[in-house]
Amino acid sequence: MLIMPDPQIALPQEDGRVFYDMAAQNNPCFRCGLCCRHYRLSFYHGELDSQPGGTVPAELATSVTPFRACMRGTEQGQGRCIALGESGQCTIYEHRPSPCREFPAFLADGQRNPECLRLQTLYGLTAE
Repeated sequence: MLIMPDPQIALPQEDGRVFYDMAAQNNPCFRCGLCCRHYRLSFYHGELDSQPGGTVPAELATSVTPFRACMRGTEQGQGRCIALGESGQCTIYEHRPSPCREFPAFLADGQRNPECLRLQTLYGLTAE
């Protein structure tokens, strides 16, 4: 199993959450995108750019409840997020919603997140 040095950067938030950014362009996450094709990406509607301080493009989201939205294409789960580009990279990476920012693709010891490996097995892809 490939262990990359510093594959992601942990960014602690003032409210106790931790956001993750990918540190290197050759990161395997940039070629995978399975999480963007498997999960419903739902989040608090205040993250939409139509709300004060929000950054997620509202035109790419759908209302789930009065307080929750999700990325278009993921409403039922196992659908492709509208922001997932053909190259496997997020087209709104700097403005992606919190579930995408909070998902650690790598564990603290540098190993791949077991959920990534599970999805790769589920979809018949070889882990890098």
